[in-house]
Amino acid sequence: MDYVHNKTEVIAKELLGKLLIHETPDGVYSGYIVETEAYIGMEDMACHTYEGKRTPKVESMYQTGGTIYIYTMHTHAMLNIVTKKQNDPQAVLIRAIEPACGLDRMVKNRGTTGVAVCNGPGKLTKAMAITKELNGRKIDASALTIDEALGKVPASIVASARVGIPNKGDWTLKPLRFFVEGNPYVSGMRKRDYKALADCWS
Repeated sequence: MDYVHNKTEVIAKELLGKLLIHETPDGVYSGYIVETEAYIGMEDMACHTYEGKRTPKVESMYQTGGTIYIYTMHTHAMLNIVTKKQNDPQAVLIRAIEPACGLDRMVKNRGTTGVAVCNGPGKLTKAMAITKELNGRKIDASALTIDEALGKVPASIVASARVGIPNKGDWTLKPLRFFVEGNPYVSGMRKRDYKALADCWS
């Protein structure tokens, strides 16, 4: 995956189906990425680095593509992968995964079962024991990796407005959220729109 030279929205789509893996002392967690959002840096009113904002909390965003950026929202860790060259602060938020390995431990970590285990950005990090300790590290040079070879190919990808982005002008409605059509683990997916997991992938 080229996290530096491709457009952030292209990377957000290409990440769908890739296998996210977290190796921990308690075992390996993994899941297929089924939902992402692109954040386009200094011009994007919804991005943490809008207009060049630069604080210690967002410093990882200014590093080179492939850097892990984790911030906290309402006590939940939110996993992002930085894109573009150093000092061009853009990123992709990983919003949901379809579990692959370690589901029993994911259920225990979340205290729930079914799609609610990891159908949201804060849910998947808790399920996979991903914490802010990974902030600033490289995605494939740490305990957190993405395996492209073991990934799946989405049967269909849907683009929509991002979630929870009010009052940001045109940026509120820009189609920068991408998800695997019909996958029940996508956040906010209505049950009537669910597909069988096998039908979500080519």
